Amino acid sequence: MIGRLRGVVISKSPPTLVLEVGGVGYEIEAPMSTFYELPPVGQNAILHTHLVVREDAQLLYGFSRESQRRLFRALLKVNGVGPRVALAVLSGLSDQEFLCCVANEDIARLTRVPGIGRKTAERLVVELRDKLGDQARADRSGAPSPEAPADPVSEAISALIALGYKPQEANRAVHGVAGDGLACEEIIRQALKGMAP
Repeated sequence: MIGRLRGVVISKSPPTLVLEVGGVGYEIEAPMSTFYELPPVGQNAILHTHLVVREDAQLLYGFSRESQRRLFRALLKVNGVGPRVALAVLSGLSDQEFLCCVANEDIARLTRVPGIGRKTAERLVVELRDKLGDQARADRSGAPSPEAPADPVSEAISALIALGYKPQEANRAVHGVAGDGLACEEIIRQALKGMAP
């Protein structure tokens, strides 16, 4: 799996760009939000990537921030949403706008994104509400988001959510073991022990 690339931007023609890494030019598809943050052609850039392998192609998708890639991967898990629709969502809405749409069940706003009809918008809200809802509420309230945790406790909760635990389970497990002075890794280790059957 190719998870991250650092190289020189050779060309940009949305939705595709070419990033040269060690003499190899990687053709990468990216949302417009990533294009807005890319440096000019000829300068270095770092992209978080997601590789999709199909029978007829290997497609590489790139994102300027880890949070974008995380949302892209969450979108791909929704029934009926493929890479093209996921890129359209991330091009039409910022990370924060998308999280707010899901948390507030704003179907009308989601259907303004090209390729998203009412049924797809409803499916996005239903399937992602629990997974992304806590992150959206934390972002709206000004509390630290999982992308930029302020302390080991937040970091541990984010890590458990990334491992597939529901946000409520992760919160409960971490707060059950968290103590002053514990490192993130130790909190995660104890939380996982506490959740083991």
